[in-house]
Amino acid sequence: MQDIPLYILVIIVFALFFLSAFFSGSETALMAVNRYRLRYKAEQHHRGARRVLKLLEKPDQLIALILLGNNLTNILIAQLTAYIGYRIYGEIGIAIATFILTFLLLIFAEMAPKTLAVLYPDKPALIAGKIYALLQIPFYPFVRFSNLICNGLLALLGVKQRAQANEALNREELYTAVTTAGTLIPKDYRQMLLGILELDKKTVEDIMVPRSEIFSINLTDPWERIEEDLRNTIYTRLPLCHKTIDDIIGFLHIRHIMYTGLEALTPENLKEMAREPYFIPKQTRLSEALHDFKKNKRRMALIVDEYGDVQGLVTIEDLLEEIIGEFTNDPGSYEMTITQQRDGSVIVDGSCYIRELNKLMGWKLNESGPKTINGLLLEHLESIPESAVGIVIDHHPFEVIKAHKNAIKIARILPPLKKVAEKQ
Repeated sequence: MQDIPLYILVIIVFALFFLSAFFSGSETALMAVNRYRLRYKAEQHHRGARRVLKLLEKPDQLIALILLGNNLTNILIAQLTAYIGYRIYGEIGIAIATFILTFLLLIFAEMAPKTLAVLYPDKPALIAGKIYALLQIPFYPFVRFSNLICNGLLALLGVKQRAQANEALNREELYTAVTTAGTLIPKDYRQMLLGILELDKKTVEDIMVPRSEIFSINLTDPWERIEEDLRNTIYTRLPLCHKTIDDIIGFLHIRHIMYTGLEALTPENLKEMAREPYFIPKQTRLSEALHDFKKNKRRMALIVDEYGDVQGLVTIEDLLEEIIGEFTNDPGSYEMTITQQRDGSVIVDGSCYIRELNKLMGWKLNESGPKTINGLLLEHLESIPESAVGIVIDHHPFEVIKAHKNAIKIARILPPLKKVAEKQ
């Protein structure tokens, strides 16, 4: 060793520094690399991505291999640096070399390469994957032996070995990933993905057209009125019933009437044209309803409660709008039931859905109980007011503007009181 020139030893130490930095940085890169991106590249026949995924299938062996190389390199650096310090300054040189080495290892062999690997893990991981795939062959016996000892020690301590954790994201994690994707996913696409993820959180009761607003053809009406309703309807499909919607006969498609002609129609013809009704319990989640619509080749269904009474109606368009947003200007759309005022308050119809109001205004009114503003007010007032009355619900001041018969028709809602106080 004494015959080796100092500059050769210094060059060897520098080379070992680069090797130590490689082991430290590659460990971080392999643990931080986006595995979903790797899987995509692997499906595109990227050899490097496939190689890295194969290494990550056995993380214990990979870590053992990295630590073997890193520790062996750092020990050699320490030995050579101490020897170089001794040859230059004698025994005091060992202390000087130890102090300098600690600083250099911390900065150049640990912090810098690991920080760089965290910021840009993909390329270092692919390069490291190729090198570790080669190193696995000669060092496999040592790695395997080390794992056996480690696993045995863990077993003695009562730590049970488990299969590798499932890397698939659950619904909540996927929801968070989409919401925090930023510019990686265009806003419209992000809203669609979030709409799909929320289908399991909502039921058909949340989006149905309430019973009182269902437009149907009543066969007990005079034929002149039936003809007028068929001629002036804006809907493609209509429920056909006898007296009330509870006595439903089926769904009538306007296309069939156009083929036959209004002049040739009779109540019996309408019954023959009607397709049998389709019912969905009001607790059905939107995801299940969408699956049922597809399975049964349906576009419209009646919503029933636990007693079999019709509560409302839902169409395939209603379900799709939960994913892609509003795409029609139907007279009954919720935008026409909400009028925003200059002071930040809104004038709403009693039939306005709380969920749609929250979505439009960014509010957080409770959606777990009544679905409409009318239902929410009646639940808290416990009576139908005969005159204007005010009440605070979920920090929002409500004012009943108009009530008629058995329902509140129009109400005024102010922003949350906390926000009002902040503005003042």
